[in-house]
Amino acid sequence: MCTKLNIFNAHGNLVSQSPLIMGILNVTPDSFYDGGKFYVLESAKNKIDEMVKEGVDIVDVGGVSTRPNAAEVSLKEELNRVLPVLEYIREKYPDQLVSLDTYRSEVLAKAMEFKVNVLNDVSFGKFDDTLLPAVAEYKIPYVLMHMQGTPQDMQKNPKYDNVNLELISFFKNALYTLKSLGIKDVLLDPGFGFGKTVENNYAILRHLSSFEIFDCPILVGLSRKSMIYKFLEIDKNDALSATTALHLYALNRGANILRVHDTTKAKEAVQLFKMLKK
Repeated sequence: MCTKLNIFNAHGNLVSQSPLIMGILNVTPDSFYDGGKFYVLESAKNKIDEMVKEGVDIVDVGGVSTRPNAAEVSLKEELNRVLPVLEYIREKYPDQLVSLDTYRSEVLAKAMEFKVNVLNDVSFGKFDDTLLPAVAEYKIPYVLMHMQGTPQDMQKNPKYDNVNLELISFFKNALYTLKSLGIKDVLLDPGFGFGKTVENNYAILRHLSSFEIFDCPILVGLSRKSMIYKFLEIDKNDALSATTALHLYALNRGANILRVHDTTKAKEAVQLFKMLKK
């Protein structure tokens, strides 16, 4: 469906190099790893400066936590969190690629005033039936993520007969729906940790290359997740080296974009991957 990374910068220039690093910027008080660190605008600005200096390819801005059992956030509060951040990025770094992490069409509409480049949606439009038509209207690349359940209940008792076959079926049907709506540029995200057991997550990672049949870029979000720190029985603050190891593995299995908390270490993994692929 989409054979290249059709992401454009603010000047309309195509960005097609791969792999790319998507840096996470959670302007929330309750995200699972960095909740509260960048909730204050000045802290968010400092983080943006840091990521840009480190060479991040895409800054992913989100104002609502989607961790298990996350509290719901009003539309007004989400807008108050993300819009000042987007304004800062566009004023100081006009060419920076920006991804918006939201499931609300109203937030997307306001964010488009700041020329966001990608919509990162965990819900496949399930939480707002006007979101996908809005994506089609704006012709913005769309991250299609798999999630079993909702953030409030997804980790209570996830079950699959065969997790990889079920994800392939989901992507096949969802891509058909998106195509029928006129959404052409799609990135696939298996949704590590979203309605999956630890065993499910590693089964998906082992067979990540199976999603290449769709000819869409593959985005993975493994950074410091419970599939790492719970399995290793360590604190998430100590999970950077293990995260980097899985990033290199994911790249070798076909990942095109790494969504990360730690830009520098992810960039190093990409550099090593490129050297190994020469």
